[in-house]
Amino acid sequence: MPPRTSNAADPAPTPAEPRPALRVAVLADSDTRWKWGALTARRLTAAADGGEPGARPVEVSGLLLRGRATPTPRQLAEVGEVGIEAAKVREVTAVEFLHTVRDEGYDVVVLALVGGGVQAMLHGLAALNLTRRPVIVTGYVGVVYEKLADGLLLRHGADVVLANSAHDAERFRAVYEGVGADASAVTEAALPFLGGAPYRAEEGRDTVVFAAQPSVPASRADRTYLLRRLVEHARLHPRREVLLKLRSKPGEHTTHIEELPYQKLAQKVPGGLPPNFRLVYGHMGEVLDRTDLLVTVSSTAALESLHRRIPTAVLTDLGVREPLGNHHFVGSGLLTSWDRLDGGYRPRPDGQWLSGQGVAADGSYSAAYDTARAKVAELLGEDRLPPLAPYYTPATAPGYLPGILARHHLAPDGSPLPGAAAPQETGRVRGAVRETVRNAARGAYRHGVQRVAPVIRRMGEL
Repeated sequence: MPPRTSNAADPAPTPAEPRPALRVAVLADSDTRWKWGALTARRLTAAADGGEPGARPVEVSGLLLRGRATPTPRQLAEVGEVGIEAAKVREVTAVEFLHTVRDEGYDVVVLALVGGGVQAMLHGLAALNLTRRPVIVTGYVGVVYEKLADGLLLRHGADVVLANSAHDAERFRAVYEGVGADASAVTEAALPFLGGAPYRAEEGRDTVVFAAQPSVPASRADRTYLLRRLVEHARLHPRREVLLKLRSKPGEHTTHIEELPYQKLAQKVPGGLPPNFRLVYGHMGEVLDRTDLLVTVSSTAALESLHRRIPTAVLTDLGVREPLGNHHFVGSGLLTSWDRLDGGYRPRPDGQWLSGQGVAADGSYSAAYDTARAKVAELLGEDRLPPLAPYYTPATAPGYLPGILARHHLAPDGSPLPGAAAPQETGRVRGAVRETVRNAARGAYRHGVQRVAPVIRRMGEL
């Protein structure tokens, strides 16, 4: 039989039905955690939205949990490119977030929150009793150097608890297994915001950057000391550009409270600031583009710098102590002092230490999220996910859990407390008035926690 030839009468092939979008929600409570959460969402869904034929489109919604550290529009803009327009990010209360999850039908929820916030959302989501619930992902925004057990157990119950390195993954599993909790959610990945071009020295450029932290160190004396040494370094090396990289402007909050901003301390430097010394803001990646030496006490910026092979120093001037977080860098080869840096010393990182910290300076970073992506894809393929089962329950922690939930206006069973849910809006005018009142209340709240409370605390110490 001769082969069949096509003709104009043959029906055109039916185009494949477009796949429904993978819907992801990111809930964050500070600028840094927003950056971590939004970029984590992108890393986890990169394969789904890979641009290949038949790839599933991805829609990411940004939600900010209302509180003392809710980022300002300026802070959101300085986070850098995360794939979500700042104008489309909205603030919500915990109860509003739970109602949004119930009504929107998200496939994945990334909880980029402090531990207590994660725990509250896990119980709130469990209380929704959804027929098909989203996959819940959480983790840490940087180096985990304090409250390891507390923070981990508050995150227990999520489907995926991301660890930023092999070192962290081992520690996380040890904590869960040590209390008899399921450790299968722990998944090794990396910090989602590592990137940028590898370091290259440029002729004529000599820039030292000190990465400041909002709460480390905490005392006025220690912060004044660090600022003085940084200014002295600039005076010792007048041809060197010395930058103090700041996280926020006075009155803004980040992940941690900053009661003694370096900006204010800098105004009182004897003799003023030298001409080669500057205070800078902005996206850390852009600052690192022109950095020849990154100096810090224990900032996660050190890991970003190491990923790009930029010379990096972790200070020992105030001791190597757990409250400072620089104990995390024991064995790294990076610990040194301002005296040695003033004399031209440049630390060299220990390769074995680097390999366990998720820095991925060896080029393996592109595969760092493969396991996590596969795990999320597997969970999305399940017909029905098991109920959320956090380690803390009213039976295992009756003296701890209710207080955590109450801070987010949730009852011990995870349901909203009476009056916690906003009443149904009955019209545009009433809705606009209500939003105006809410904005005013948020402004008053932030002024109280960011300006008034620190003054009262300092007065109480007199």
